[in-house]
Amino acid sequence: MTVFKNTYLIMRHGQSEANVADIVVSDPEIGCLNYGLSPLGQSQAKESAIGYSGQPIDVIICSDFKRTKETAGIVASVLSLPDPIEDIRLRERFFGEWEGHSSSAYENVWAKDLQDSNQSFNGVESTMSVRNRSVSLITDLETQYENKVILLVAHGDILQIMKSAFHGIEPGQHRSLPHHETGEMKLLTSRGEECSF
Repeated sequence: MTVFKNTYLIMRHGQSEANVADIVVSDPEIGCLNYGLSPLGQSQAKESAIGYSGQPIDVIICSDFKRTKETAGIVASVLSLPDPIEDIRLRERFFGEWEGHSSSAYENVWAKDLQDSNQSFNGVESTMSVRNRSVSLITDLETQYENKVILLVAHGDILQIMKSAFHGIEPGQHRSLPHHETGEMKLLTSRGEECSF
């Protein structure tokens, strides 16, 4: 059992230009440089920050993709927080050969996830791999910080898969958890809470 020293919030990036274009952008060589937030996505990030009423956030950690960096930067600016810290373990799940395809491809991947948490059909990063890297970040943050409120800004799939570890379900069942909307901020776990993963 793990007893958390910190409180963790999770936030999905605001609507991105990739969302608007309805394409999968998961390759870091593309996503880190292109496809930032749409005007609506910028508004979503700002509104989430303005509407946040929980304990004061101390640290923001984000994916190094453009859409997440922009989201985290807006939150930091609105709440007068230090610059976000980038960590590649929060990157978008890599969707392999589906890169650049319509977002309808996600349904194909999620169906296979349900059959096997280790599936990597068409070069897709397995849910088990995604969960392992996201949980390793939490583990490291637990050794680095204490009594802090930490906001993790990432992508829809990785946040769903990360949550599977805290709900005691297989990572391939991540779509059974409530959907995480663009720009939405949620509590992942509280300081002092116990969890086994």
